[in-house]
Amino acid sequence: QVHLAESGGGSVQAGGSVRLSCTASGPARSNYCMGWFRQAPGKKREGVISAYTVGDIPDVADSVKDRFTISRDGAKNSLSLEINNLQPEDSAMYYCAVDLRPTLGCRLSNTFSSWGQGTQVTVSS
Repeated sequence: QVHLAESGGGSVQAGGSVRLSCTASGPARSNYCMGWFRQAPGKKREGVISAYTVGDIPDVADSVKDRFTISRDGAKNSLSLEINNLQPEDSAMYYCAVDLRPTLGCRLSNTFSSWGQGTQVTVSS
């Protein structure tokens, strides 16, 4: 069973930046397929970025391509999400998740079976 620990988030002014981190722990594994998702109240969950913790080109949702980036630390099984030029519509609960059996790369369309508890990002105008 993999455990996901998220950190970062909080209240930020519009135009600012935030960095969210997710670290996976559990059975020994050299590479995780991780995804970041968000869900605002009353809205469907939206995938924003997915990538392996080692290598690979991230899969980024078109709606966030210009402002969302990732950094990764394979040794720590960590995938961090950096959001720049935050907008009020970015306010949401952000979750990281892992697909333990990726078959065709690490895409947002994968089936992510293990989820973190989420971290809140609130953007004020």
